[in-house]
Amino acid sequence: MFPLTEVMAPKQPNTGLFVGLNRGRIVTKKESAPRPSDRKGKTSKRVHFVRNLIREVAGFAPYEKRITELLKVGKDKRALKVAKRKLGTHKRAKKKREEMSNVLRKMRSAGAGEKKK
Repeated sequence: MFPLTEVMAPKQPNTGLFVGLNRGRIVTKKESAPRPSDRKGKTSKRVHFVRNLIREVAGFAPYEKRITELLKVGKDKRALKVAKRKLGTHKRAKKKREEMSNVLRKMRSAGAGEKKK
């Protein structure tokens, strides 16, 4: 639910005594280098560019088109169900539905921009 560090009070510094709540030797905290695992899941500029290019060339999958059509008529729950059926998990389905609604929003704003000109 919540990381324990956010919920708990900050730790008091050690007193140097070997008894009491803040017992322990006083030491300086060593600064560690960032771990490679901290970068896991972050997309690089190149990967982002390549994915956008592929999306431009290949377009959307049939199930993605169906989700966008359902979102156009306001059937968000049905769109989520279709996405869940195709992708397997609720979390992935919610992410896909959000992605497709963002695509729709961009298309609408682009269309509105063209009409004004």
